[in-house]
Amino acid sequence: MSKPLILITSDVKPVDGYKWHAAPSTYLNAVLKGADAIPVILPSLGDDLALDDVLDRVDGVLATGSRSNVYPELYGEVPTEENGPYDRERDATTLPLLRRAVARGIPVFAICRGMQELNVAFGGSLLTEIQELDGRMDHRAAVSEDQNERFKIAHPIEIKDDSKLADVLGNEPVEVNSLHRQALGELGSSLVVEARAADGTIEAVSVDGAPGYVLATQWHPEFWVATDSPSKKLFKAFGEAARAYRAQR
Repeated sequence: MSKPLILITSDVKPVDGYKWHAAPSTYLNAVLKGADAIPVILPSLGDDLALDDVLDRVDGVLATGSRSNVYPELYGEVPTEENGPYDRERDATTLPLLRRAVARGIPVFAICRGMQELNVAFGGSLLTEIQELDGRMDHRAAVSEDQNERFKIAHPIEIKDDSKLADVLGNEPVEVNSLHRQALGELGSSLVVEARAADGTIEAVSVDGAPGYVLATQWHPEFWVATDSPSKKLFKAFGEAARAYRAQR
């Protein structure tokens, strides 16, 4: 059987007078090597895209992390300059994309901003600048130009027993990296907490009753997929779900 096609969300960035629709190479390589699948970048063209026509042709959706944040008005809050930057063209594409992919049973793996998009897409909210909240750790990345330092393993997580994440990762202790200043607030409809950090921050979710594979992490397994066992398992499981979907569609 041919390798599955994985649709990857894109950021919109101004470069040299153009709008570039781009995705970081770490996600592309994690899909290619960790999931043994073919990555395909989806441009963030919003309502101009016929999403069902796109989804007819792919076997999974990976919602990536990003420096930008989901626009606060989409979950009932007021946007501020401090909370930015924003990428409203991405929002207009990924939120309906995630709703349609989940409804159709297409495997979904959402990471960092992607997990926050998934929550907002299903009616949930986000907490901003969580390092300023009482009792919360500072989940932001180290200030460094060295990506290995920025993405270093930072803290353990507590995985719920009998959860989808436990099914993927097993019983081994799991420590993750941390590069975010936002977190999930009120959960969206049907979203279920799969893991938390010691300070209560939601680190992983799934969608209860979804007809297909859906898993989301606040941390970045794509960066260490070549060397970190939990990261490898997450992308392998996503790839297996995509192959199973391809075989039956």
